[in-house]
Amino acid sequence: MTPATDPTPIASTPQIVAREAHGISRKQISPNALRVLYKLGEAGFDAYLVGGAVRDLLVGGQPKDFDVATNATPEQVKALFRNCRLIGRRFRLAHVFFGPEIIEVATFRANSDDGSGDREMHEDGRVLRDNVYGSIEDDAVRRDFTANALYYGVRDFAVRDFVGGFADVQQRRLRLIGDPDTRYREDPVRMLRAARLSAKLGFTIDAATAAPIPTLAPLLAEAPPARLFDEMLKLFQSGHGLASFDALERLGLLPALLPETAAALAVDGEGRARAMLRKALENTDARVRAGKSVTPYFLFAALLWPAFRAELGQLAHEHLDPLAMQQRAADRVTLHQAQRIALPRRFSIPMQEIWLLQGRFDIRQRKRVLRLMAHPRFRAAYDFLALRTIEQPELAGPVAFWTQAQTMPQEKLAEQLAHLPRPAQPADAADDAGNGKRRRPRRRKRHASASDRGEPDTSP
Repeated sequence: MTPATDPTPIASTPQIVAREAHGISRKQISPNALRVLYKLGEAGFDAYLVGGAVRDLLVGGQPKDFDVATNATPEQVKALFRNCRLIGRRFRLAHVFFGPEIIEVATFRANSDDGSGDREMHEDGRVLRDNVYGSIEDDAVRRDFTANALYYGVRDFAVRDFVGGFADVQQRRLRLIGDPDTRYREDPVRMLRAARLSAKLGFTIDAATAAPIPTLAPLLAEAPPARLFDEMLKLFQSGHGLASFDALERLGLLPALLPETAAALAVDGEGRARAMLRKALENTDARVRAGKSVTPYFLFAALLWPAFRAELGQLAHEHLDPLAMQQRAADRVTLHQAQRIALPRRFSIPMQEIWLLQGRFDIRQRKRVLRLMAHPRFRAAYDFLALRTIEQPELAGPVAFWTQAQTMPQEKLAEQLAHLPRPAQPADAADDAGNGKRRRPRRRKRHASASDRGEPDTSP
């Protein structure tokens, strides 16, 4: 972290960075974003490319999204673009659709409210709604980090800087605008954005920006769980998940997001659980860089595995059936985590299946081997088993068996499996659990008593 600095000074007039000094070319900008900028300009409005797109272009990156800021109101934007839809209650925005691409257009927001605007604050300082419009200078102050408060215009191709963001980008420094304590209380998710942007860009977090985070981290519990789920995907599925995890731990944010995982890692004496989790994130980053798909349920299976293992340990004294114990542990971890981060069922159910299938890899009976390989989550569960060898090296044997079973021809596999013992029953509870089913216990037959048969009762 860099030395602490005073709250960000606001320039009365912007620094104008000319085209030859910043190097941004229109060729690097989405043609659809340029259409929006030009059309707003032709209609007499001021419009600028703003935020992460400008920041990423300055550091040589390729932005994923192109956002526009303007003095046109959302209704005026909608009147200009037939392919526009207004969204949002907390922040009123205009989305202009060009096929799969969406250009988000925001109206300049004011830095203060005289009471006549549409702004609502919680008593703890959180902004619940902010639709008070102002000037570009006001808008710059309302943004979170100086690096995100840069405005690129197509009239002169210059970058306008009101808060020293251009110098911060050049120095690869992440600095919050205004008083950090106040800004984090306005929106606690800004703490996660600080961690994510520092990981993504390789920026150093200014000391004054980082200082309040460990103390204010519990405020994340007040953020909507659905919003935190979206932030988790940005943190861990954008190609810099491992660096994001390190930033969360360094800033004291991990216990606020994944409390049970953080507690389990804190007592991970040999560091094997941590090494397994870091390897999972490293593999995810590699897949993103290679353009391969990544699945949230596998990610959460890895992130919450230390919590699941710890819960199994807590349940061990209850002398439950192994399958029942695993299911109960999975349910508890999922329920507890969903109170902090929303886990949609389309992700939480496959996540649990990956966990519950781990016990079935120990079974080498012929029918069960074939049944497991036909399971729709087999490949994900097998990959997870291979990952677990970092935590439990003794799993290398089962991994070798299942690796060979997948690669050998079906005829040879059937021949080898013919020498394995057949299961005593055609199916068992473990098979049903792996398929997301729960078996009903068998009812024992009750022999009819004398009274049931209409005979006199002769019992003593």
